[in-house]
Amino acid sequence: MRRSLVLLSAGLTVLSTGLFSDLASAENNTPRNLILFIPDGLRALKITPDTAPAMAEVRDKGVNFKNSHSLFPTFTMANGSAMSTGHYLGDTGVFSNTIWTNYTSAPAGDTVVPFIENDAVLGDIDEHFKGDYLNEETILKMARDKGLSTATIGKVGPAYQFDHTDHPDKPGQHSVVIDDSTGGKNGVALSDEMKDALTKAGLPLATPSRGDNAKAGDAKTPGTTVANVAQQAYFADVATKVVLPMFKARNKPFVLVFWSRDPDGTQHNQGDSLNQILPGINGPSTMASIKNVDNNLAQIRKALDELGLAANTNIMIQADHGFSTISKESKTSPSAKVGYDDTPKDFLPMGFVALDLAKALDLPLFDPNDKNAKVEGNKHPKAGNGVLGKNPEKPDLVVATNGGSDLIYLPNKDKKLAVRTIKALMEQDYVSGLFVDDSLGRIPGTLPLSSINLRGKAATPTPAIVVNFRSYASECGEAPTNCSVQVADTVLRQGQGMHGSFSRGDTYNFMAAIGPDFKAGFIDELPVSNADVGMTAARLLGLHGAHNGGLVGRVMSEALPNGIVPKAFKAVEKSKPSENGLQTELNLQRVGSQRYFDAAGFPGRTLGLEPEAGKQKTAGK
Repeated sequence: MRRSLVLLSAGLTVLSTGLFSDLASAENNTPRNLILFIPDGLRALKITPDTAPAMAEVRDKGVNFKNSHSLFPTFTMANGSAMSTGHYLGDTGVFSNTIWTNYTSAPAGDTVVPFIENDAVLGDIDEHFKGDYLNEETILKMARDKGLSTATIGKVGPAYQFDHTDHPDKPGQHSVVIDDSTGGKNGVALSDEMKDALTKAGLPLATPSRGDNAKAGDAKTPGTTVANVAQQAYFADVATKVVLPMFKARNKPFVLVFWSRDPDGTQHNQGDSLNQILPGINGPSTMASIKNVDNNLAQIRKALDELGLAANTNIMIQADHGFSTISKESKTSPSAKVGYDDTPKDFLPMGFVALDLAKALDLPLFDPNDKNAKVEGNKHPKAGNGVLGKNPEKPDLVVATNGGSDLIYLPNKDKKLAVRTIKALMEQDYVSGLFVDDSLGRIPGTLPLSSINLRGKAATPTPAIVVNFRSYASECGEAPTNCSVQVADTVLRQGQGMHGSFSRGDTYNFMAAIGPDFKAGFIDELPVSNADVGMTAARLLGLHGAHNGGLVGRVMSEALPNGIVPKAFKAVEKSKPSENGLQTELNLQRVGSQRYFDAAGFPGRTLGLEPEAGKQKTAGK
């Protein structure tokens, strides 16, 4: 049953939204504009007045969200779904960047495990889940329905997700969508108004490519050493020379989403540290990418000033997740002991979870990204994903490979297979914490999905097991979260960058805000998350959508003038020990009914979880 926002916002959020609603209507007689600026993969502690002066200024003169949180699994599409709806992943069903959909997606390459950072794939998934795979209304849809001007610009996938149910071919008002695919066959169609405006501004109708920034290299060839400058300059020009002037001319409130691929794309592909942990993602390419996104923000703020829009525009900056350097090391993995043509000796290959489980469970392994070809000998799945069982069309187990964590699905909901799978994973030194679907019961050594808000009203299939990988801090000479290293199931190489784990290095994202509806020079010590971003944005815009699920964030009232300042509490949750003594532990904070997840896993194997002497097994670096 669909319920109102007020009924859904339990505990503290009921109080804060109710009181703040009256406050807002009293003080804010002039409709405000909102810009959501997302620097993909930006770590909170990398921002200084020297490295990123524009973002540092917003943080220091506006609100510094000092205790920020990405949602686990700490991936782009997952956290984008939270920002765009205000809901946790258990409701949105976007559990990662690659998920199992239980049908074959043609736009994704005829696979049941699509990588969803793709507009055509998102449209396909929508069609298979009653027109809205998120199962929740997005901020841009609600704003558009209310008559506001809306636009989403930047990285393909998460940008479109903010208004993925809009259909430009139908009558009515539409959002402007500009991303990597614009001008191509998979891009969202441009209106005649946008085509004319782009042409008058001297900008092409198709987004330029990433060029050398897209080069990831291989085991012998370093990846990129340049930031994503040209493509993001185009996005920034579209925002400042076309969209903002257009919105000003319309003379009504607007919402603009700007999703910057940097520093994420550069940190992933950087060639500063091939097969080496140091400098990892702290080399010159990363720093150039941070300066690149900072320049984009500075350009947007300058345009707001020149257009006379700054005084009436709120800006919220939030990274989707932090970042870590990749490790491919394991002393226990059978797959690391096999030689592969594209993998250095003794390193984990892509798809190591699928390979190791196939061996441990004695199940045939097939590649869902290669027409279900059988994976044998010294081969690994092309994209790391795997379907296990005698019949690949009706698998017993599916592995969706993602990076710092993987998703495991059990189509037959076989509890005995779940127990065997967990036992096999517990034997691997690259595992640090397991979360299991509540319907499978409590299994020693694991915590339920509901404990981290992954069990809700999702339309897409819910994973049976979420596997978190080992992480630790290198000796990079900076704060531990800046030095985070994680084992990652990815085509990328040791020394390059990844995220997705429950390391505090991945959950600690940069967040700040500035504008007429935010306090000035305020340091927010309370925990906040990307789900709170969605709820706060909706409140600032006066949007009241219907909700299917109840896993919602809170309005960050303490950051608003005269807003409620609640109290926060710390807590620790632990599973029962497994047969080999391992316990999944969850460090969290609470504000009213809201839960904020700092780090989780096996203490000693997750950055942010200290081992208890003599009680937990740790894994070497």
